[in-house]
Amino acid sequence: MATPAVESGLSSRKSRVVVPNFQGKKLVGILDDTGSPDLCILCHGLRSSKESTGLVVLANALAEAGLSTYRFDFSGNGESEGEFSYGGYWQEVEDLRAVVLHWRAHTRLVNCIIGHSKGGNAVLLYSSKYGDVPLVVNCSGRGLLKRGLKSRLGSDFMGRLDREGFVTVRDKQGDFNVTKENLMQRLSIDMFGEVGKIPSNCRVLTIHGSEDEVVTVEDAYEFDKHVPNHTLRIVEGADHGYSSHHSELKQTVLEFVQGESCQGRALM
Repeated sequence: MATPAVESGLSSRKSRVVVPNFQGKKLVGILDDTGSPDLCILCHGLRSSKESTGLVVLANALAEAGLSTYRFDFSGNGESEGEFSYGGYWQEVEDLRAVVLHWRAHTRLVNCIIGHSKGGNAVLLYSSKYGDVPLVVNCSGRGLLKRGLKSRLGSDFMGRLDREGFVTVRDKQGDFNVTKENLMQRLSIDMFGEVGKIPSNCRVLTIHGSEDEVVTVEDAYEFDKHVPNHTLRIVEGADHGYSSHHSELKQTVLEFVQGESCQGRALM
């Protein structure tokens, strides 16, 4: 098991912790240890990292409230080893599983998993498969995975996949390739069917911006119809990254995580 070690430049309670996933790839994360054994794990979105602004804002808010947090890079993202995959939703679930088991082995009580965007999909899918973390926060996760393809891959992406076998996409992190297999991995997932499998003793919060330009807010309303034990909060005027609504994001998440009905609950 990895032993936390303080990295230069981090405050005394923050440490860089490497956790191996089930393929032996190193997942790199930041532990913010408040002294509480309870731990919230935070998951980033597509082509993002543990350093995304929203994740850092939430981690700091939770730490200020006395809750320890661990935010990490999925395999193939940020500092973590492995290859990025556009369709790697279930791989990210297994990365999260490795992280949860790591911290349980280090006597932490993983009470909450929080994900933004594709990370929201990861925490929901994790709960549908394992159902052993009592509090789940889905920030702006996508419900219909067939949406958003043209804006990311281009209008003629299917033709290019048929002709060339892959589509090269450029974003601020650089270039990456999407194959037909990657695309089919994504399209094979029925998110609304999966979230219906989440056990009712898991409490799920979906928070979504009314002006989300990446994932339509209608997906949040659909999650509300399918998740068994669900709370929905719409942040009026907020975009996908809550860029002008960090205070509302923090307040909503903290109220959910710290609610009296959530105290002392753990699933194993």
